[in-house]
Amino acid sequence: MGNITGKIKNASTMYDDDMTNVLRGAIEHRATWLYLLLDEAKRNGFDYEKIGRDAVFRCGVVTAENKIKPNADVSALDQFFEPFIPEATRKALEVEVVEKNSDALVLQFHYCPLISAWQKLGATDQEIALLCDIAMDGDRGIAMACDYDFSIEQKIAEGDSICRVIFQKKGLGAND
Repeated sequence: MGNITGKIKNASTMYDDDMTNVLRGAIEHRATWLYLLLDEAKRNGFDYEKIGRDAVFRCGVVTAENKIKPNADVSALDQFFEPFIPEATRKALEVEVVEKNSDALVLQFHYCPLISAWQKLGATDQEIALLCDIAMDGDRGIAMACDYDFSIEQKIAEGDSICRVIFQKKGLGAND
């Protein structure tokens, strides 16, 4: 691991209750698994980035098919919202809903437990930015499976104060 540059600021400020902290711990554990699996792939000479992206994208597709689509009419993004990010998860990630209607869903995340885990493991800002983008392939897989456009306008992992993500019906503008 390289030097930690400290550009990334990621602090929980909105919620500090037991249930939210338990969920954050579970998300951190998932992030630790991803980090260690990809690190082992890299150490063993595999294309860890491709492995990570392909697997996480597939996970997004599976999530859309098994969790989201059976519980929502995905032709309307406001129906997609709840199974995509239930209330407990919104609290854990300190999600602000900027726009939610049948054509678009714009969310701002104010805290990321995945980044917290990677920082605790000693990952550099550059490693965290890559890990974050790999993790976002899950959302890209969800978007593809639900036939949405998806874009990321801001990322905590790149030094922004929030992550701002946009899901839109195909052809309305968002495209990552």
